[in-house]
Amino acid sequence: MEKYRCSFCREDIEPGTGKMFVKKDGSVLQFCSRKCEKNMLELKRSPRKVNWIRKKQKIEK
Repeated sequence: MEKYRCSFCREDIEPGTGKMFVKKDGSVLQFCSRKCEKNMLELKRSPRKVNWIRKKQKIEK
């Protein structure tokens, strides 16, 4: 089984979880949670400018 990464926060998504979103142009976005999906699609936020993403990435390093 393939492992996917969240298109917003870059966290690994376990098989059988998360949500796949296909845009009109055919590109596929994978999301680990509703929080990531809403930030990217509805609120149109950039992951580089969201504080909780940067904190999570620092902890992982």
